[in-house]
Amino acid sequence: MRSNFNLSASYVLIAINVIISIIAFANPEIFNALLLQVGAVREGEYYRLLTSGFLHGSLTHLLFNMFSLFFFGPALESRRFLGVERFLIVYFVALIAGSLYAVYANYDDPYYAAVGASGAISGILVGVSLFAPFSMILIFGIIPIPAIVFTILFIAYSAFAMSGSHSQISHEAHLGGALAGLVMTIILRPDVVGILFGKFAALFSRRR
Repeated sequence: MRSNFNLSASYVLIAINVIISIIAFANPEIFNALLLQVGAVREGEYYRLLTSGFLHGSLTHLLFNMFSLFFFGPALESRRFLGVERFLIVYFVALIAGSLYAVYANYDDPYYAAVGASGAISGILVGVSLFAPFSMILIFGIIPIPAIVFTILFIAYSAFAMSGSHSQISHEAHLGGALAGLVMTIILRPDVVGILFGKFAALFSRRR
């Protein structure tokens, strides 16, 4: 008998992020071995471009990213938008693109180090915003906000408000991940451009 149970890829990614981050919180050696460090990448440790995306600088950083993935991931992986396979392509391309841009932007600083899934999350948020820019989500379960507004606030808040002189959050990855999410979503679903313009056209026509 075929099971009707479908395990969400987003929830699996959340579980992996939480498990690896918590383990790394308690073990600095693991944290340092997996984080994104420019010098290590320049020496050939390219795996850090991927593994750093499953570490987080703090519990707040982890919760903020996983909260965003929880609300936006299942929508983008639905058949109506990208489907699971294409969703995973966007997630991992955005993650690696964000890491690559962080390395590029800080190439002359071998001690630059950063962690976080924010590059991947930025790509997912942009993807959802292309399909459903005005779909509403509830912040803290009570405050409604359009997806496209949340996306803009997420990228801005992650890149600026959470920054600090001792932060290990990769701010450059937000831009790289967002751009990768935009490009990959359009490549995988070229009709999304028409869908986006249609949403804005419908909005403006209702206001006339």
